[in-house]
Amino acid sequence: MNMVIKVSEETKKKMIEYYKDKKRDKEIPYVVFQADEEDTVITMYTSGKVMFQGKSADVDATMWMEVDGQSAKSEKKEDLGKYHNCTSVGSDEVGTGDYFGPIVVTASYVTKEDVKFLEDLGIRDSKKIDDEKIKKIAPEIAKRIKYRSMILSNKEYNEKYSKDINMNKIKAILHNKVLYQLIEEEHPKIDYIIVDEFAREKRYYEYLEGIPNIQRGITFMTKAEDKNLAVACASIISRYIFLKEFDKLCDTLHLPLVKGAGSEVDKIGEEVVEKYGEEKLTEIAKLNFKNTERILHTMIF
Repeated sequence: MNMVIKVSEETKKKMIEYYKDKKRDKEIPYVVFQADEEDTVITMYTSGKVMFQGKSADVDATMWMEVDGQSAKSEKKEDLGKYHNCTSVGSDEVGTGDYFGPIVVTASYVTKEDVKFLEDLGIRDSKKIDDEKIKKIAPEIAKRIKYRSMILSNKEYNEKYSKDINMNKIKAILHNKVLYQLIEEEHPKIDYIIVDEFAREKRYYEYLEGIPNIQRGITFMTKAEDKNLAVACASIISRYIFLKEFDKLCDTLHLPLVKGAGSEVDKIGEEVVEKYGEEKLTEIAKLNFKNTERILHTMIF
């Protein structure tokens, strides 16, 4: 599938920053960058047009259209309201863009009666709440909201990741596990099961082929954490667990690890290798990230 959109200068800057660690090295005339995002190849042209090619092209293109303020889907406000004022189960993940730290996926169950409580707490996407507030409000949410979480360490991630098992497949498997477990154990009466869309529905279920227990009846939507409180709670709880695990890792290594996958991460990665050896990255980092190549390339053994 191919999709082409045109974005503003502000969104171009956001995209350049977002894909800076996923860019291909090859330079192409009239192309700002070309990057790989799991099942999608993204090409930004100097004209401001961006081409998305691959099985999840529509998902990635839709995400950036919404960031740019374009109406990618004709969702009316009243339609979006039904996903807010409802009883639902939602799931979201944290850590997939961080070189250090685990991947955490959470599914949470929010009833209509919980909506006012969560609104009063100021719940929204964890990406828009600073870490200090996450640490304050996540325990309050966890006291009231039923949830299930899974932590995938980077050691486990590196063991699973291959040409046949990419990041999106790993995410699909983890989302399915927490959703199935929560619904199977709590038997909630729900209006919707919502997942923040990282792959098209068909592709998502293809990732789950061979899995014995598959949760069906899911509504997939982009930026779901902004539209549904169950997904927002899942995002916040996942972030809280990630922060706790990240702090533990820093304490264990006696190094101030950096979140994300930028140049500051490379510097800390070099310190890790100098102090503990190259093999330590297998335990604490996602080896398929380009940071690994940059870290080891600059090291002198």
